[in-house]
Amino acid sequence: MDKEKAFELAERFGFSHWGTFPTDKLYFRQEVRDMCEVNKCGKYDSCWTCPPACGTLEAITEEAKGYTWGLLLQTTATLEDDFDIETMMQAAEDQKVHFNELIAHLREEDEDFLPMSSGACTVCETCTYPDAPCRFPKKAIPSMEAYGLVVSDVCTLADTPYYYGEKTLTYTGCILFR
Repeated sequence: MDKEKAFELAERFGFSHWGTFPTDKLYFRQEVRDMCEVNKCGKYDSCWTCPPACGTLEAITEEAKGYTWGLLLQTTATLEDDFDIETMMQAAEDQKVHFNELIAHLREEDEDFLPMSSGACTVCETCTYPDAPCRFPKKAIPSMEAYGLVVSDVCTLADTPYYYGEKTLTYTGCILFR
C-alpha cells in the first residue's frame, strides 16, 4: 500500500479527514492502558481486544513496531448543540462503518496491516472472553487506546487536527502498514 492509494481509499470510503505518520514516532504509554482499568466504557477485562486480554503493552508495542507507517482516519460531525446525542451517535456509527468497510477492502486486497479503531470492538453483542476464543479474530479490532496511544498525539504526528472547532465531534482510528 502506498500513501497516495491510502488517501484515495480514505476519501472513497467516506472519511472526513486523514493523514499519515511514521510508526517509529509512536509512543505506547502504560498510563493510557492504566486508564482502561477505570473501565468507563465497560470493556476492561471483558473483551478480547481490550486490556488485559489484548496482550501486554510490551507485546503489542513489539507487534506495532513491525509496521513502518500509519494512516490516521477521522469522521467529524457538526453538532446542533452540546446535547445533540443523535448526531454524536450517527458520527460514531459512520466512523465504524467507514472503518470496517475499508478494513474489509484491504483484506480482499491481501494487504498486511494492523487496524486500531476508535473505541472497543463491537463485532459481537457479547464477547466470548474469557470463556472461549474470539469468534471473529479477523474482524475484531482493538482501539488505539488499547495499544496505549494518546489519540491527540497520533493526530499531531499525522499533521491532522484533533479538534475541529466548537460544536464538532471527531472519531479517530488508524491503520498501520509495512
